[in-house]
Amino acid sequence: MTTTMRALLGATALCMATGMAQAETLTIATVNNGDMIRMQGLMDDFTAKHPDIDVEWVTLEENVLRQNVTTDIATGGGQYDVLTIGTYEVPIWAKLGWLVPLNDLPAEYDIDDLLPPIRAGLSVDGVLYASPFYGESSFVNYRKDLAEKAGVTIPDAPTWDDIKAAAAAMNDPANGVYGICLRGKPGWGENMAFLTTMANSYGARWFDENWNPQFDSPEWKAVLTDYVDMLTNYGPPGASGNGYNENLTLSLQGKCAMRMDATVSASSLLDPKQSEFADKVGFTLAPDAGLGKRANWLWAWSLAIPSSSKKQDAAKTFIDWATNKDYLALVASKEGWANVPPGTRTSLYENPEYKDLPFAKMTINSINAADPIHPTVQPVPYVGVQFVAIPEFQGIGTAVGEIFSAALAGQKSVDDALAEAQDLVTSEMKDAGYIQ
Repeated sequence: MTTTMRALLGATALCMATGMAQAETLTIATVNNGDMIRMQGLMDDFTAKHPDIDVEWVTLEENVLRQNVTTDIATGGGQYDVLTIGTYEVPIWAKLGWLVPLNDLPAEYDIDDLLPPIRAGLSVDGVLYASPFYGESSFVNYRKDLAEKAGVTIPDAPTWDDIKAAAAAMNDPANGVYGICLRGKPGWGENMAFLTTMANSYGARWFDENWNPQFDSPEWKAVLTDYVDMLTNYGPPGASGNGYNENLTLSLQGKCAMRMDATVSASSLLDPKQSEFADKVGFTLAPDAGLGKRANWLWAWSLAIPSSSKKQDAAKTFIDWATNKDYLALVASKEGWANVPPGTRTSLYENPEYKDLPFAKMTINSINAADPIHPTVQPVPYVGVQFVAIPEFQGIGTAVGEIFSAALAGQKSVDDALAEAQDLVTSEMKDAGYIQ
């Protein structure tokens, strides 16, 4: 080997070593939901396109993720480069300067294609601070075979009385089938997400126009009484410990005659690889109580960059890959259009291969029907459908969720739970300066 050749090889080796040294590793915190797990299985596509970026995942249960990323970002810990957060956190954290603006993503990202309600929920003053990975509302799914066997018809737009009657008719615990599965696990994003939307439809609200807590109202008593009665009489054992994933698993096993939860679960329910009753699933809108509001929510699990990240350019590259239209096409090519992350882009609902899926129209209608500015029947001083968009809500929402979960478990009465919630929230709102 000549001296020149040795020098060239040495230079090449040095360049390779330098290139390897310059590779960045992103640490991404995410939730253990099916669509997020699927994304991790498709990382070969990202790595092929961006060999200079490595990714390490921290995948956590929903409540744990929220606690973990909130602590990290509030303390400037810098543990993560990309966070999976929701519609609740984005506007609050953006206003605090904790998130990096995403108004400079490539043109191919096509920001104008995002569904307007989802984009608005993730923006502050028109600037996007998180990119939606999937968006969702909520609906009722049920087993059509059990409804037929029980002789009940569940309307496409049911009332709560329809739901209660159907749950009673289909309940068959002797054969391991329960009339209805609802979230009971405590957490502001678990049981309180469901209960807040149920409250909206019953005319209840967290606060009046002057931020006075309203758990002593007759509307909240009706909400919690019906919720506890439904799950006590027709729910699965241990309902107070069941959240999104637990109830989805029961539904996939055919043990929930009905379930009200996130629209994003529709693809799993229709997937014969996951569901034993994929050809027997029906969907309806979330119920109402005849007051003009349905109990459907508005949510988006989204990817955002904390200001503390030192790898913001690489983080934007990852977010662009994970949330643009090419990613939807990638999932469709690998696992079919039914498994594409839903609820984020207008073009998806114009796609002829997607829009005729059994859940597509109901999902987009439910998302568009949710009104974060006017979430309930009576006027409120807050924004948010299944949450109250104030920093204090994460704490008080979970605390009230623990009280109501205890009532569901039979550890306290409905009246005692409501009185305890009223006292707790009143105290917290006084301490925070909202009321005297």
